Parts: sequence; structure tokens; C-alpha cells
Amino acid sequence: MGIRSVLIANRGEIAVRVIRACRELGIHTVSVYSEADKDSMHVKLSHRSICIGPPEASKSYLDIPRIMSALEVSGADAVHPGYGFLSENPKFAEVVNASKRVFIGPPPHVLELIGDKVKARELAKKVGLPLLPGSDGPVDFKKAVEIANSIGYPVVIKAAGGGGGRGIRVVHNERELREKLPLAMQEAQVAFGDNRVYIEKYLINPKHIEVQVLADRYGNVVCLGERECSIQRRYQKLVEEAPSVSITDQQRKILEEGVTEFCKALGYVGAGTVEFLMDQDGNFYFMEMNGRIQVEHPVTEMVTGIDIVKWQIKIAEGEKLKLGEVENRGYAIEFRINAEDPNTFMPSPGTVETLYLPGGPGIRVDTHVYCGYTVPPYYDSLLLKLVVWGKDREEAIMRGRRALEELVITGKGLKTNVEFHKRVVATREFREGRHHVRFVEELMI
Repeated sequence: MGIRSVLIANRGEIAVRVIRACRELGIHTVSVYSEADKDSMHVKLSHRSICIGPPEASKSYLDIPRIMSALEVSGADAVHPGYGFLSENPKFAEVVNASKRVFIGPPPHVLELIGDKVKARELAKKVGLPLLPGSDGPVDFKKAVEIANSIGYPVVIKAAGGGGGRGIRVVHNERELREKLPLAMQEAQVAFGDNRVYIEKYLINPKHIEVQVLADRYGNVVCLGERECSIQRRYQKLVEEAPSVSITDQQRKILEEGVTEFCKALGYVGAGTVEFLMDQDGNFYFMEMNGRIQVEHPVTEMVTGIDIVKWQIKIAEGEKLKLGEVENRGYAIEFRINAEDPNTFMPSPGTVETLYLPGGPGIRVDTHVYCGYTVPPYYDSLLLKLVVWGKDREEAIMRGRRALEELVITGKGLKTNVEFHKRVVATREFREGRHHVRFVEELMI
């Protein structure tokens, strides 16, 4: 029997995105919302909405008992976690499954394994994915010094229990290692409840490449191509594109073969992304796997024509993957439009008073904002995702420039990073594909 009703344990644009996929599949939707989100678009669009608490995420979107209470009240038979919040929380997945509901995502034991970056690295090494030189497990100061001396500075400290850029510190010498190791451990503890860290060799100006996958419960794994996410600041992605202009067909084939083996070894089920760094010589190194839908999934959908969110739901229903040979068509670029100062990147929430969204051929906008909507200060600053498609990368860039000029979003107290994106697409480095993960720090600020 198929899924009849889905509770969406999230907010903002991703909640709206899931609602739309469910509606097209004929599935009833239930939204949960905090008091700060009572006027959000996902509340208005869903068939039913349930308030789960005050504005603080810890007392609403991150509170498992409150969400499970809403699930019981709603009678929904499945939960879609979106991204962020509880989307990669194995305990949440386990509780949902124990309640005889369907968790639309990987099994709890898989989430637990890939959530432990050290264990994920061990499995990646076992299946032959290349790793950066570094520690085989968590380190203390003494062990960190030994490894740093053996592989050479600079090194990067990373949290074993999480990602998203938190708990990361770049270290250039032993003095910095002594200073930054406890800070990284403290941040990891606060962010993930796990103070374990490991270290890797730090690459100078690498590119960030990730491979989108779908996998069903019958062992079938399909790669939907790669995305490049090298425009980022403080490890947070700002611009993503598909396919990457930086890799060859041969490199793509090798990447996808390795990713497929990794997912099969995991027993992976659902949509996921395997992330890599690529050095200046074209060598790839495994970083991590994200067991959820990604913010940047629309660029892959634009070039493949495959609805990834619908397939998340179909896989959860037990359907086999029936995609045939996946073909990439053209290029797509996504610009994350955030409520933040375009120069300082400081959050800038406020009320939307003027909103004009671009249109025309090859334009997609995923958003939850509208005129009169007040952006709350409690959550991620993402306002909308502007996605453009072109028959080639040059057309996609020109279409992006045009769409950014058309986009108008202003309001009381509200600033956005639209001007930042205009500066990015105007640079020769971006147009020629020579950008890297430190591009913003080196050239834009």
C-alpha cells in the first residue's frame, strides 16, 4: 500500500518543495510549525498544519517528542525530514519507524554510520575511495601533533560527529594546533553532542565536487551526475552548478563507479550525496556522505529532468528505481539568496515589502517568502533559491545575470546577498571555471 499522508518535519522552502511533490503524487500533507512560522507559506499550502512549540528550534523543529505528538495527532503514515534539523538524526528515524510510520530517508543504522565521519572514512577506504592523508580516528593533542608532523602543515581539524562547516579549524603550525584543537572540540560538542575530532591534510584552493545518488531497498544505485559547489564562505555553499565544468568524462565515470560501490557497501536507501575535494592536479578525495535531500538538488533536477523528492517518496513506498540511463542536458546554476548583508554576510531579517521574482525560459525559483512575510531571526537565512538553466554553461551564466537583475526583494530591515551574486557572475574566474573554495575570501571580500 502506498503512502497516503506525509508529515513534513521541517520549514521554509524545503517544506514547500515537499508539499508540491506530495500534491503531484496525490498525497495528503501535514505541516508542523513553530509560533514564529505561523504565517509561513508551508503552513498555508499544506492540507493540515500543527503548531509544535515556541520559536526556538530546540523547542520545536528539533524536539522529537513534540514532532511525534504531532504525528500521532495527524494520523500521517510517513515523515519527510527535509534537510537540516532532524533529517540525519538516526534516533529520530528509529523512533518514526518504531511508531509503524515510514521515515522517508535512509535506515537509522546507515544514518548513524555516515554521521560518524571517522567510520564513514573507514568504509570509503575499504571500497577504494581516495582519502586525504590524516588520522585514522579521533585524536587528542599529542596524537594530532604526531600526525601533523608526519603529513605536514597546514592541516584541518574536523568534527567526527557532524558537518555543515561546524567544528572545522585550519592549522598552520603546532602553536595554532594547541590553540584551535580545544576550540574545535568545544564547537563540535555544542553542535553535535560529540567532541571527537580528526585531522586531515589541508588542500590549497581545492574544488568541491559532489555526486547525487538515488538508491532503492533492492540494491539498485543510480548516480545522477555531479555538482560543483566551490563558491562558498566559511564552508557554507552559496552557488552550485551541474555539471561541473572542472572534470572530464573519464573522471566522472571513475567517481560514479566509486560512489556506487560505496553506497552498496553502506546498504544505502533513498536520496543522498557523496562529497569530494578535488586538488589542483585533478585528484579527488572523499569528504563525507549526506544522507538527505540537499539544498542544491534543483540543479540536478534541471539537467536530468528527474524529480528527486518524488523519488525519495517512491523509494520509501518500496518502488524499484526505473530510471534507465540518466542523461544530463545543458547546465544549471543555483544562487542561494539569503537575508544577509551582501558585504559582511551578517544576518538581516525583516519584513518583505517588495518582491519581484524573475521568469522566462530556464528559470526556477524555490521559495517560501511573499509580500508581507516577516523573516524570523531564529533560523537559517535562506529566502529563496534562484535556479537557471541553459543549453551550455555560457547561456546559463548569462541567464543567471539577467535573472539576478530582475530579482527584487526589499523590505523594512531586510538586506539580501543579491549584489554579492552579481559580483560573482561578473568575475572572469567564475566565467572561466577557475573558482575554488576560497574564491570568496580571496577575490570577493
